Amino acid sequence: MLEDLLKQQEGKTLEFKESTKSLEPILHTIVAFGNTAGGILVIGIKDKTKEIVGIKDVLKEEERLGNCIADSIAPLIFPEIYVHSWKNKELLIIKVAHGIGPYYLKAKGETNGTYLRLGSSNRIADETALIELKRLSSNQSFDESPAQKCTIEDLDFVAAKGWFAKVKKPLNEAKGIALKLFVNKESKIIPSVGGILLFGKSREHVFPDAIVRCARFLGTTKAKVLDHQEIRAYLPDMIDLILNFIRRNTSVSAKFGKIIREDVPEYPMEVIREATINAILHADYSVKGSSIMVAIFDDRIEISNPGSLPFGLTMENALQGMSQLRNRVIGRVFKELQLVEQWGSGLGRMIEECNRFGLKEPKFEEVGYFFRCTLFSERVETVALEPWEEKLMVYLKKHHKIRAKDLIKIWNVSKRTVRIRIKKMIEDGKIIEFASNLFDPTKWYSLAIVKK
Repeated sequence: MLEDLLKQQEGKTLEFKESTKSLEPILHTIVAFGNTAGGILVIGIKDKTKEIVGIKDVLKEEERLGNCIADSIAPLIFPEIYVHSWKNKELLIIKVAHGIGPYYLKAKGETNGTYLRLGSSNRIADETALIELKRLSSNQSFDESPAQKCTIEDLDFVAAKGWFAKVKKPLNEAKGIALKLFVNKESKIIPSVGGILLFGKSREHVFPDAIVRCARFLGTTKAKVLDHQEIRAYLPDMIDLILNFIRRNTSVSAKFGKIIREDVPEYPMEVIREATINAILHADYSVKGSSIMVAIFDDRIEISNPGSLPFGLTMENALQGMSQLRNRVIGRVFKELQLVEQWGSGLGRMIEECNRFGLKEPKFEEVGYFFRCTLFSERVETVALEPWEEKLMVYLKKHHKIRAKDLIKIWNVSKRTVRIRIKKMIEDGKIIEFASNLFDPTKWYSLAIVKK
């Protein structure tokens, strides 16, 4: 496991520290990991050079660190702490799971002592993030909360009924309450935030940033704008409006068969549609001053939404099909309207479709507090898989994970051969290993993104 960690750069879920001389930065990282998405902290390694220096009297430092964590962080957090030997040097490996906090340093208080992980750094949570953490602890999403100063008349029930009629489903008051389009507040029925975002007549006044800014740029930079549009519409209507803008600003080529001509778009529209829905569905609408953005260049399309991955979710988890809805009301309604099919499968489907289309795989990244999906127009050659690799890939696409003992049966080979093949596929970036600790006998493997 340490060898794998050393190959990685510090980031959202990984940090290296040289020593335990100063415990406060270590506490900051543990709090940030706990609040954001969990992570691993390795002490005894220089963060810039990754030189392994080790820790003197490691057992004493382990006890000192454990006591400090218990005394300094609220609520109680229970990281796993291991002593790991490496070439006659002792290291501390601290594994922090994401939990329901918010966690904070007692000495600084909740307002100034709550940290989040942003890239490879720890940041004090601002007021919006702190509210989101507290919302998570109460198991409520932002769009489920009451829309303040709005009345039931602010919902366009006619437009909502029209959308439900398209999929042959009725929409009445009982259904609206079940979907939390409106909620009960002080014995009054008022719209929820999600209801206003979806079908609110006064949506632009309540949420002026809930728009989509689209632009077509000349070349590969944002130096010159060729076309632009601000899309202001009910959320379900936004999808086709965005797709129309992208269609008119991307090319279509002709593919001729024996009899008929087939128009081939520059990008698969199914992938663009999925990326668009994801952006609308997972945007953080509580953030002021930020909107969903669609940027089209000569070689790519960037679709960005405010809000990094929801707390508790890592990029690896998301790419493996794990899902955590930020906007539950919007999600429920999109599911009812058949705009989304299966939670968590979108990113994987986008990758598979780009592979099928012969395009470079899409890139998913957290950029500051934004989530960005980049689609490329570059064509690539498909890398052939070994028959045994193909067999595993087919299995994982269906079952999502597998253990080494099951691979012995599937491949019908020895344990040693399984170890060799697994190591190769991990090094090639085709699969990822998941384990709770260095010596976990129940470790399992799942598909990874193949880097082109």
